[in-house]
Amino acid sequence: MLNPFLSQKIRFWSFISMVLLVFVHGYNLEQRYLQPFTMVSEPLTFTSFFEYFTANGIFRFRIPMLFVISGYLFALGDTQPFVHRIKSRARTLLLPYVLWSAFGLLLTWALEQNTTTTAFVRAANLSQPIANYPWQEWLFRWLIYPVPFQLWFIRVLFFYNAAYPLMLGAITNAPKIWFAVVVFLWIAPPGGMIILESEGLFFFSLGVWLQKTQWNIEERPQWLNIKLVAAAWILVAAAKTILAFQPNLGGWSFPALLLMFRFVEFSGLLVAWFGMNWLVRWCMARQWFVWSSGFSFMIYALHVPLVNYLLDPAFQQWSGLPMFRLMLYFALPLALVGLSIGVGAVLRRVVPPVYGVLTGGRGMR
Repeated sequence: MLNPFLSQKIRFWSFISMVLLVFVHGYNLEQRYLQPFTMVSEPLTFTSFFEYFTANGIFRFRIPMLFVISGYLFALGDTQPFVHRIKSRARTLLLPYVLWSAFGLLLTWALEQNTTTTAFVRAANLSQPIANYPWQEWLFRWLIYPVPFQLWFIRVLFFYNAAYPLMLGAITNAPKIWFAVVVFLWIAPPGGMIILESEGLFFFSLGVWLQKTQWNIEERPQWLNIKLVAAAWILVAAAKTILAFQPNLGGWSFPALLLMFRFVEFSGLLVAWFGMNWLVRWCMARQWFVWSSGFSFMIYALHVPLVNYLLDPAFQQWSGLPMFRLMLYFALPLALVGLSIGVGAVLRRVVPPVYGVLTGGRGMR
């Protein structure tokens, strides 16, 4: 069982990670799809620096945070029969996955029926015209490669859960070998693995290991100088951002950006988890924040592809304003977070069974 503060901490960071996810996907510079080594061809300005520094820098601890929490909580439930747990995960992960993937696909198809909204869909560059898909492509985009691309997380998480007995055996019996392999896969360039996504494998395994070794994750270890790590986190993220705007650096920029990204990712995780307990306590003492945090999954599931389809028309409407890109970077994600919470609140109140199915039973109270 989790003590009250640890439970609050997990809920807080699950919610904050989802909110930050919307900002990462609301990034509005020319290179819309961010990878660890993404280079930027436009000039370095305050706006472009800030967006890259946050969206492809200090906000990137959010997925590692979610995988560590998922691994820790799944390992905590080992007293239950494994088959029963996997059946439960099919309901809480796979069912929402197929439903939200279908929603994204059908929403895209509906928008393609109008000339104006079709232009917004094409600008987002998430799919080819869906009306032209053969049935095999419809099936592929529904089950394997969803238009709401953020759903990769729960697809991969289900496969980690299914492979948990094998992973637990490796973590328990050969931890050095196992972590040498998964750390290498984490540091290596992304490989596009549909099932065993490398970044998640390391952090999910880390969560399992922390629970099985009874590591005290509630308080900062004495050896961890959080101020030093926080300074390194910010400085390396800033250096990585500046480096990404230098187009003539040659081939060494790729490994440099990748390694800096991994450092920022891991150091951000340490700073957030061990250095911000004060923020957790302050926020979780506010009833409005606790209530909002119950809709984390709705934020996760609903914001894509909406953020992608709304970005181009928002650009057109705001382009005459000073610093409109930076304003839009704040306004659109915050609006979608509010929309997601509002839709979730209405569904939970009016049709609780539907809300329960769509969220896998999360945030029911």
